[in-house]
Amino acid sequence: MKNYVREFLAAYTPYKDYFNYEDGCVLRGCVCLYEATGERSYRDFVLDYLDNCVTEDGIISNYETAQYNIDSINSGKALFFAMDQDGRPKWREAIAYVMQRLREHPRCANGSFWHKEIYPWQIWLDGLYMALPFYMEYDMRLGGKGSLQDIMLQFENARRLMFDEVKKLSCHGYDEKRQQSWADRVSGRSPNFWLRSMGWYLMAMVDCLDLVDEQLYEHKRRLQELFKEAVHGLLAYTNGEGLFYQVIDQPGLAGNYSETSGSAMAAYAIMKGARLGVLQPQKYAPIGRGIFDALLKHKLTQAEDGAHLKDICLVAGLGGQARRDGSAAYYLSEPVVEDDAKGAGPMMMAWAEAERQDRR
Repeated sequence: MKNYVREFLAAYTPYKDYFNYEDGCVLRGCVCLYEATGERSYRDFVLDYLDNCVTEDGIISNYETAQYNIDSINSGKALFFAMDQDGRPKWREAIAYVMQRLREHPRCANGSFWHKEIYPWQIWLDGLYMALPFYMEYDMRLGGKGSLQDIMLQFENARRLMFDEVKKLSCHGYDEKRQQSWADRVSGRSPNFWLRSMGWYLMAMVDCLDLVDEQLYEHKRRLQELFKEAVHGLLAYTNGEGLFYQVIDQPGLAGNYSETSGSAMAAYAIMKGARLGVLQPQKYAPIGRGIFDALLKHKLTQAEDGAHLKDICLVAGLGGQARRDGSAAYYLSEPVVEDDAKGAGPMMMAWAEAERQDRR
């Protein structure tokens, strides 16, 4: 794993030409590894990346404001790390810049953030991870701890509107207007349970739990309840490899496969939840570690040109020009790739938690 990460970071180039969530996954992986190991190369990767896109005035020069894309908030999480490590005023200014983008972000009538301007009136589980840990850290450190009710509203809306009481899983998306072709006309929900969306959801909650002030115990206790419910629901679908299927609840579906990015997210969230004491450590630390070990066994391969992390879903969404209908067949039709940031970043996060276990 160490060789893989070294090679991956050495060859890495920005995923897109604007501030994007994929790069944010890799930055977050580096932050986690630096905190777990103290190895300076991870710190330097983050600071070098951010220095290239944040001016000395704190402006993120490649931030795409016209899209109102909640995904773009994700890379902003690394700015707190830069502020702590470097101390230049520009990092605090950049954090304020990202927070202003979140303040301006459109919302549903129920108070939840839209996913994007091109996906109006829609909540996706993805967006909870992209925005809420940043929002939580800003509120706890710089915002006066006055926005926790708004942050919890985002989680409560997702639980109320997207959780299936029978499957004990949350659907990928919700359409407040019931206008999208993929949305149920009564519930507004998308029809299936996509693994990576559940991974985003778990990571959003565990990262927020790590940040919320202990004195705000009522909100923290409720978030713990939601997190444990989601963990228990997902673990019921562990497959024969010790991982999870792309379409979580349909193991017999032709073409369904053990997907790497969502499994890595689950490994990270469960190990971290156990470390924080949200999950019973003696029981759940080995469970999370077992998922990570299964990824090492089944998904990290060695070839002549180096190590590769395989079976990563390239992308999946709902609606848009591609008319993505949320069907199980749709989720299985998206390309399966290797070494994508959406898999490598969470795998780095999971490895950081495994390192923490080993160093105790």
